[in-house]
Amino acid sequence: MRNPIPILMYHQIDTPPAKGTPMRGLTVSPVSFRRQMALLSTLGYHGLSMRDLEPYLDERRRGKVFGITFDDGYRNNLEHALPELQRHRFTATCYGLSGLSGGCNQWDAEIGVPQKPLMNDDDWRQWLAAGMDVGSHTRYHLDLTTQDDATAKAEIQESKNELEQRLGAEIRHFCYPYGRFSERHQHMVREAGYVTATTTRRGRVAENDDRFALRRVLVAKSTDPLRFWIKIATAYEDRRG
Repeated sequence: MRNPIPILMYHQIDTPPAKGTPMRGLTVSPVSFRRQMALLSTLGYHGLSMRDLEPYLDERRRGKVFGITFDDGYRNNLEHALPELQRHRFTATCYGLSGLSGGCNQWDAEIGVPQKPLMNDDDWRQWLAAGMDVGSHTRYHLDLTTQDDATAKAEIQESKNELEQRLGAEIRHFCYPYGRFSERHQHMVREAGYVTATTTRRGRVAENDDRFALRRVLVAKSTDPLRFWIKIATAYEDRRG
């Protein structure tokens, strides 16, 4: 049995907002991100997008690899994360919202999260041209578990179609908004033509894990270098259930 594969889950790479700001922990500073990528590179790991991770998930290849994902498609991923990814020749997947291209994180506004710009279509093309991957995060970041089946199917399928048409790239990977889903939604994602779906459930990917309910390793503002290493290299995150 191969070693578990960690898939890192990031959101924003930017200067964290003031203390007390809701969801502050999901913003990782550019300095911390730089150090994290440098550490893994120095230790011989290779960071891969979900697209490039496919043969490792399918056991067609083996190696010292980890996945890199960014949820929501913030422009600060392009500004602050991309240069570091390129520095180490890593690739990454950024999950975008086809209905909010060039908009902001409006789904967070009611709870007081600072509004930050999302990538527009030109930004997405720049991301792709740099060798990165684009995945789908639905159209409008709706909680699928609160939607009727018709709406959920449209969010899953139409986001794929819209991104592919506008960006001219195949969209193979999906991420559940808020990490919320059911077996019904897993089936919808599979039927829409995706090959994986990621969740917010903690853990590294183990052999025979469901490809439409992949666990990830959250990297937060508070993840110091030691904790970062422990999350990736040990069973710390591998809590099943």
